[in-house]
Amino acid sequence: MSARTLLRLTFANAASAVYLGLVGATVVFEVAAALFEDPGIVRIWTFLLTAPTSLLAAGAVGAVWGMEAPVGYLVGGVVISALVQSFALGALLAALRGRRQELPRPSRG
Repeated sequence: MSARTLLRLTFANAASAVYLGLVGATVVFEVAAALFEDPGIVRIWTFLLTAPTSLLAAGAVGAVWGMEAPVGYLVGGVVISALVQSFALGALLAALRGRRQELPRPSRG
């Protein structure tokens, strides 16, 4: 798989763009909530939006560092999780489009 295909599947399709936009919007909302008031439960929205891969990343970070895990590693795990899921959405969309083009057209006769 070339780098161009990887970038196209991760960023340059409708499903991935909407997903990454949604993740970005939750990050902006969380930062704004943290700046202006106590964010409370808002802090976990991005984490839940990137689940299940973020759960695996948090489990790996927790297994290595335990409760003293650096926050940067947890944030990195969420970022990588969002990118992995964006790629998966792009690959799924490409597979569905390819499958749709392969289906025979019904005859009009």
